[in-house]
Amino acid sequence: MTTRTRDFTTQKRPRRARSRAISTLPPLVVSSLKPHEVDLAYSTLVCPTCRTWVPISTPHSSRPKLVPHHTARAGTEDPVRCPGSHRLVTVNLTVDQWFQRLEEGLTQTNGRRSTRVIRKPKTGSAPAVMQIVRDTVDDKTARRLDEAHVRGCSTCSVKDDKGNILRAADLASRCTDGRRLAQLAAHTKRLAPARRKAQMDREDWNDRHAWGLRLLHEQQWDQHAKKVGDADLQRTDDALAALIQTLNPHKADAPQLTDWERADLMSAITLLATRREQLERHRQ
Repeated sequence: MTTRTRDFTTQKRPRRARSRAISTLPPLVVSSLKPHEVDLAYSTLVCPTCRTWVPISTPHSSRPKLVPHHTARAGTEDPVRCPGSHRLVTVNLTVDQWFQRLEEGLTQTNGRRSTRVIRKPKTGSAPAVMQIVRDTVDDKTARRLDEAHVRGCSTCSVKDDKGNILRAADLASRCTDGRRLAQLAAHTKRLAPARRKAQMDREDWNDRHAWGLRLLHEQQWDQHAKKVGDADLQRTDDALAALIQTLNPHKADAPQLTDWERADLMSAITLLATRREQLERHRQ
């Protein structure tokens, strides 16, 4: 009689949910879900209860269902199991059908127009020409424009029997341009004293600003004038000494200068000597 030996080696268990429990929730139909919430290539879908991706246990069997899962992150102590665990799943789509629905959804989403309403800015009414030139013309120019319009407009002028212009018509009986020119002339005449005063103040400020800049320049120049004069005088003395040494070399074997070269050196020495005298006078 043979004796049976006990095998103490642990057996490898299959990686699948072995529970026979079934959720009381109604079966989840894959075709009723949105295409982007299902991935039939990897047999996963988004649980409608906790909105997390959950694998489908035995998707090709007769009764596929969602694997047990909880709502917290992995590694959380005392996790709470989601009520959607062990929920039956009705897989009524193939992988090709699901992929086609996914592509159609992406095409519709990319081609959909934005529903945001962009309102056009409200444009104000354009100002009249007289309103534009009101701040750019003075009282004399406005009066000349009004007089020229009165001479050329039969509505805005009062004439005698011979056709000579006696005076300008009343403001109420003038044409549209005539009324605007008359109002412009009256407006500029009323503002002429204030405008002249503002112009004089502006010119006075510009003069005082220019005088202040000139005074500041003179003060800064007085601080450095002596150093600049000394540097110019030293540079002139150095150049003059170099030319004199070239004209009268100390070495006996130095090359002899021609008459033309000696004349050029004498002319340069004369100019430098004159320049040195001018610098000396400026320093005094």
